[in-house]
Amino acid sequence: MLRLPPFTYLAPSTVDDAANAMAEHGAQAMLVAGGTDLYPNMKRRQFEPTVLVGLRAIRELRGVRGGARDGVTIGACTTLSAVAAHRAIAAHYPALATAAGLVSSPQLRNMGTIGGNVCVDTRCNYYNQSYEWRKAVGFCTKKDGVICLVAPGSPRCWAVSSSDTAPVLWSLGARVRLHSAAGERTIPVEALFRDDGIEYLAKRPDEILTDIVLPPADGWRSAYLKLRRRGSFDFPVLGVAVALRMEGDVVRDARLVIGAVASQPRPASAAAAALVGERLTPELITRVADLAAGPAKPLDNTDFTHPYRKKMTRVFVARALASLAGLEPAGRPAAEVA
Repeated sequence: MLRLPPFTYLAPSTVDDAANAMAEHGAQAMLVAGGTDLYPNMKRRQFEPTVLVGLRAIRELRGVRGGARDGVTIGACTTLSAVAAHRAIAAHYPALATAAGLVSSPQLRNMGTIGGNVCVDTRCNYYNQSYEWRKAVGFCTKKDGVICLVAPGSPRCWAVSSSDTAPVLWSLGARVRLHSAAGERTIPVEALFRDDGIEYLAKRPDEILTDIVLPPADGWRSAYLKLRRRGSFDFPVLGVAVALRMEGDVVRDARLVIGAVASQPRPASAAAAALVGERLTPELITRVADLAAGPAKPLDNTDFTHPYRKKMTRVFVARALASLAGLEPAGRPAAEVA
């Protein structure tokens, strides 16, 4: 049985108290909300904090405020189940409701938070193993080693972004609010991520993600599709987020973001640009799906083969666009397409 190492748990009741605790304990401290990713990683000795600053007692971090007309603000400690079930989100930001509802399993969605999923650790077949397994292969550069076992000649870590909600929030033009003892700042969600398997977040360790701010719905339609081996529990090995702003049947703006194919979500900018000013015909959808596969460069470090995941990028982009065009349903369950 894997056991948690000893640690001190702090339960501040305000964001300021939490920020001050993080500043006081520095590199020895980590934030925890639902803990669905952090605690297993601590058991495997991938994270080794001596202090955990809990966020669950901070009421201001929970709940959904606003509406489609003026935009929606989601507290970072709002559970994934609550996000998936929220009527305004499901009606006006459906891709986000879908993504939140596809994370892991019902039990973990009841514990896990949207802020935690946005910031969830990157994953790799050589990293997400027990300490003894990792020790037997000599560790990897993400934890305790000096070589990336996926690409031994590379100076960087290639662990993969494993968030379902991050590519959707990117496609929706969301912003995130970060709070620390030094002050507060709000940044576009795309500025939160780095293309590095270890330093995958641009936020400082002492900063707390407090809110996710969605812009007004303003005619946008959205869809999210996820590839995984099982229909529940599994992390994505491919996520496709599409958002379109329509005027009649013409696309006036478009964003397309691919998840789980790199260390950060990957925007398919050329594919999105090809949609603007056009009607969603089957011929256009096929061309855009081919363009979208370009930024997807999966490596052999998650489930399924990387050529298959590359091929499925085209399939899932086409399926998502067809669903937004009303040409077919959003897609079959993940277990069926796999």
